[in-house]
Formats: sequence, C-alpha cells, structure tokens
Amino acid sequence: MNPIKVGLLGIGTVGGGTFNVLKRNQEEIRRRAGRGIEIAMVADLDVERARELTGGEVEVVNDANLVVNHPDIDIVIELIGGYGIAKTLVLQAIEQGKHVITANKALLAVHGNEIFAAAHRKGVTVAFEAAVAGGVPIIKALREGLSANRIEWIAGIINGTTNFILSEMREKGLDFDVVLKEAQRLGYAEADPTFDIEGFDAAHKVTLMSALAFGIPVQFDKAYVEGITKLEGKDIRYAEELGYRIKLLGLTRRRENGVELRVHPTLIPAKRLIANVEGAMNAVVVQGDAVGPTLYYGKGAGAEPTASAVIADLIDVTRLQTADPEHRVPHLAFQPDALSNVPVLPMDEVFTSYYLRMRVADQTGVLADITRILADAGISIDAMSQKESREDEQQTDIIVLTHVAQEKQVNAAIQRIEALPTVLSDVTRIRMEELS
Repeated sequence: MNPIKVGLLGIGTVGGGTFNVLKRNQEEIRRRAGRGIEIAMVADLDVERARELTGGEVEVVNDANLVVNHPDIDIVIELIGGYGIAKTLVLQAIEQGKHVITANKALLAVHGNEIFAAAHRKGVTVAFEAAVAGGVPIIKALREGLSANRIEWIAGIINGTTNFILSEMREKGLDFDVVLKEAQRLGYAEADPTFDIEGFDAAHKVTLMSALAFGIPVQFDKAYVEGITKLEGKDIRYAEELGYRIKLLGLTRRRENGVELRVHPTLIPAKRLIANVEGAMNAVVVQGDAVGPTLYYGKGAGAEPTASAVIADLIDVTRLQTADPEHRVPHLAFQPDALSNVPVLPMDEVFTSYYLRMRVADQTGVLADITRILADAGISIDAMSQKESREDEQQTDIIVLTHVAQEKQVNAAIQRIEALPTVLSDVTRIRMEELS
C-alpha cells in the first residue's frame, strides 16, 4: 500500500520535531498505522531554513495554499498558530476533502464550532491532541478512554510558563516580576508573556476539555480568565504555612444549572498529587463517576513531546482513512446532533472556597468587624490567622479561609471589608479547591 502523503504548514519548533520523530520512528509508525506516512510537502516562509531542516528530502514552498490545494496531499498538519491565516488554511483544506491535524488551541477554542461543522459536512477529521498539554494524551482520554463515564469535573495545570514561575516563587521566596525575568532568560517565557501569564493559553485549553467532557460547543468567550500577575510572594508563603500550594488552575465542573469554566490562581492542598507538579510540567485530573479521579502528567510543550501528540493523531487519521465518516469518533466526543445547550455559568454563580488576605491596623475590634461582615453575607469561616506585627508598624496581615460560598456573596463582603477604616489595602482574594 502506498504511503499516505502529508503536507506540513510551518516547520518551527514543533514542525521540526514532528519531521524528525516521524523520520526516526518511521518503521514503528508504519507497523502501528498499517501503512507508511511521509511528509511530502512543507510550507514555510523561510524556505532555506526549511530545506536545511528537511535535508532536501521533501518539496518546500513558501505558499501554504500550494499544500492545501495539492491533489496528492491526504492530510494537512497546521502548525502556524493564531486565528488569521491559520483559520483560512484549515477551512480551505477541509473544503478540499483533506483531514487536518493542528496544535492550535487558540484557533479551535475561538472558531472550533465552525471548523468542526465544516469537517463534519465534508466527512473529514480534525484532530487536535497536541493542542492541550503537549505530549500528554488528555484529548484521547476524554474522547475515548473515559467515554463510559459521566465526567464530573476537570482540573488542570496546563501552562508550563506559569507553573515554572509559581514553582520558583515558592522555592526561592521571590516576587513575580523577578521570576518572570528569569523565566524569560531561560526561555520558559516569551519576550511578550501576556498570553501565558494572564491565563489566556490555559483558558483556550480548558475550553476544549470542557466541550469534550460535557458535550457542549466550545465557548471561550464565556470563560472566566484571571492570570498570576497580581500574586505576591507573601501569599505563596502564607499558603504554604497553611498546607496549600498556589497553582494557575484551569477548571471546568458540571453543576445542576450549568457548567463552570474558569482559569485563575488556586490554593490546592499540598497533599494532592497535582499540587506537587513543579517546573514547566503539566498535569490534568479528571473526575468520572465510574472511574473516580484519574491523573495525566507530562511535558506540556517542547519540540518532541508535542510532536508525539501530532504523530499520534497522524496514525489515528491514517487508520481511519477507509472508515465510514459516520462511525468515526466525533470531534467533541459526542455526536454533533447530541451536543447540549447547557449554559456556561457566569463567575458570580460559581461556588468555591476562598483565601482572603487583608492588611489592617493592629488594633482592637478589627477581627470582630471582619467576621461580622462575613457572617452577614452568609460566609462561614474555616480558619483565620493573624500575623505578628512589628511594633513600629502597628499594622498586620489577617488571613481568612472560608468554607464554600458563592462568588457574588464574597464579592459583596469584600466590598464592605475594604470600606472599613481599619482595612489599609485592597483584599487579596484567591480561590481554593480541595479537588477531592
């Protein structure tokens, strides 16, 4: 049987890794797929560099349209990124009847509904294992491995840059700005790190996982997104003293009245496995009603870890070439006509626990005022701690851990606390999740 022909759009870090792994493991891959898989064309603006990376073994062009329109190309791998030309090329490839493999979580989180609908109409597959958590096979687990389960919640550390920064802040006692510069120096953070540190990258990924878990359309615009830029070293230290670690968590949970979809810094008990994921590693916990909690851990970025996911998709799509499109695994795990219209809940409607830190005047009655406001709002206190103050300052930090409360109740209480004359700064609020 002739090898399947693949067109590669973009041969940067992940594209280069994909080319190298496919070449190195070609015999193993052929045995798994049932036929050979070869990259026949590469499109990249830097033609000379692309030719150097491929050793002159494939046709290299600087116009991606030549690849997506080529009659001999069966599968297109999109590794360009972004929303613009990538979307145009993916839709064009689908229209030409070609299967598409992509690592582009931003594209799918924002335009996935349109892309998956187009693929369904044309009877082709859009595979995206590499779009979430690099080489960790979480998409396949949600689409297939856990398909017997009613998924209850998913919680993930799915951005290596922010996890590296938080790990360094905890281990070295440094503030965010200092660690960010070190992360940029080491290559863990981009020159413009906004996409990572403000939580957007993680939000794109958890949006896709939420759709797969609950059978809903992708709805990135409904996600609550909060990054790590406002975290202070003292909060990480206080959390540690209380038995918690702070992680940027992507979380989606099924509720009776809708689905939670959120990304924000989160206190997690240090005894949880996911709380001990350090450095640039990724981890995702999935809670199913039949299987219970399952943990997926590994490298969330890098040339060959991500290439591992791209090539796994290549093998899957190659196996499916002769399968009836109606009997393939659906893009979002559920049949397209069975997607639910269950709403994504606004953040005000979310229930969770909270860590509240406030700088207050060190005088009688402050604690009583704060506890009264929380009680009036129906918020139960789980623990409270007052830090020692220096005699020359006459002010101190108070830490309050709450039981589960509704976000809008907590917002109202914070507003009243900040209005107290004895409260000397804005209240720092970090959400907490037991993940049990």
